[in-house]
This record gives sequence, structure tokens and C-alpha cells, in this order.
Amino acid sequence: MCINTSLENVSRLKEMSIRMRKMALDMALSAGAKGAHIGGGFSCMEIMAVLYGEVLRVDPKDPVRPERDRLLISKNHCTIAHFPALVEKGYIKESDLSSYTVNGSRLIGYPYDPEIGLEYSGGSLGMAISVGVGQAISAKKKGMDYKVYVLMGDGELNEGSIWEAFMSARQFRLGNLVVIIDRNHLCYDGTTEDVMQLGDLCAKMSSFGFNTINCNGHDIADLLRAFDMTADDVPNVIICDTVKGKGLSFAENRPEWHQKAITQEQYDTALADLMGGKVL
Repeated sequence: MCINTSLENVSRLKEMSIRMRKMALDMALSAGAKGAHIGGGFSCMEIMAVLYGEVLRVDPKDPVRPERDRLLISKNHCTIAHFPALVEKGYIKESDLSSYTVNGSRLIGYPYDPEIGLEYSGGSLGMAISVGVGQAISAKKKGMDYKVYVLMGDGELNEGSIWEAFMSARQFRLGNLVVIIDRNHLCYDGTTEDVMQLGDLCAKMSSFGFNTINCNGHDIADLLRAFDMTADDVPNVIICDTVKGKGLSFAENRPEWHQKAITQEQYDTALADLMGGKVL
């Protein structure tokens, strides 16, 4: 894969991620008392920007082209990061985001809608990697060169079926599979290490036969470097060190912000920090 790691591209993607953060704040505020999955959305904002702004070979004008790359969002509690990325790529309009959380909306819940770039309906954690392995095997059998990307949270790695899928990925030498782990160290019930220790995740993934890459999940340049290091002969995993609720001083590293309503005052504070360049 040829990834543009130039300073100009880094700057472009940073600006994209800032616009996405602004849209996400607007979505969270518009959700009102229903709240939004703020923590996990803001931990993967830069990951989404790099995927849609540089990595994925997709075309919103031909959204179901068989040769397109697939992105499966396993940690689907991050729609406030995903939907703004779809706006940036041209799948939907920014005005569509106002229907977020509105019953009957195309964007309600965790929709499956390839026509607007939504390749997988999450919600049930731990399932997307098995789907991704199946899609990657299918591509190899059909002689197609698309890649399958699966974005996962570190909390869902507690699911046993995930590790079965990891073993299968290595067994079938799925070099067309790239797993991205949002390693923010928190889940709904507390820290991942208190709930179920993951230990040395890099060593674990390497022992499963993955080409294992570590990076700072909020550093655009480091993310581009990581995607540029993916291999073609074995499955890949990019472990992104992130902060849950990144950029929101009242939410960073606080598990209660997994799902929570944002006040107007908090919105104003976060927006001022974002526009003042204090976030990235």
C-alpha cells in the first residue's frame, strides 16, 4: 500500500479531524438527554480521519463496487466519529447529522447501509472480526485485491470468539486483513486491566502470527506511518494508544463518559478548546 506521509497530507488530515470533532460535538449536543457515546467516539477520531481521508479505497459515487475496501466498525459505540467521516468522504451531507438519534432516521442506532458506506451493523461486540475474516477469505478465493479493515475496542477483546478469529486469520494467511485496536484502556465498567487484564497486547498479537504495529492513535503522522507498515503476506494489527474522550477535559479517561449527555456549558468549553488549538 502506498500511503502519503507528507507534511502537507498530515496537515490536511489534521484539519479534517478538527472538522469531524466539531460535527461530533454538535451531534452530542443535539442528542440532548438521550446522550451520546462520547468517550469511544472521541478516542478514535483521528483513526477515522486517516482511514477515510487517506487509506480506504472507496468511492461514494459507486458505493457497492465489488472491488472496494471494507471497513467494519466492531466498536460501534463511535458513531459520532464515524458519521462525520462519512460526511467528509461525501457519502452523506452534514445536514443529515441532525437526524442522529431521531426515530426512523437513516442514521439511528447502528445501521447497515452500504449505499452510505455503512458495511456492518455493530452493537453486539466481538462479532465483526469473524465477518472480516470471512470477507478476507472470500476476496482471496475470488482473486480480488480489496482489503478488509476492522476497528475494534480493547474492551471487547474479552470476547472469546475474537481470539478464534485471530487464529483463523493467521491460519489462512490473510494479508488483506488489517485489524485496528483502539487501545484507550477503558470500558463501561472501568479500566480494561481491572475488568480483564490484557497484559502485553503487542506480544499476544505477535504470538498469534500478526504483523503487529504500535502507534499513537491521536498523532496523524504516526497513524500514517503505521498503515504504511502493513504487510501483504500475514494479517496485520495496528494497536493505537488513545485516550477515551480525547480533547474533552471533563471526559478524558473517565468511564462514565462512555455514554452521557453533554451540557451547553461543556459544549462551549470543548468548542473553545478545539477552535483555540488546545486539543491536537
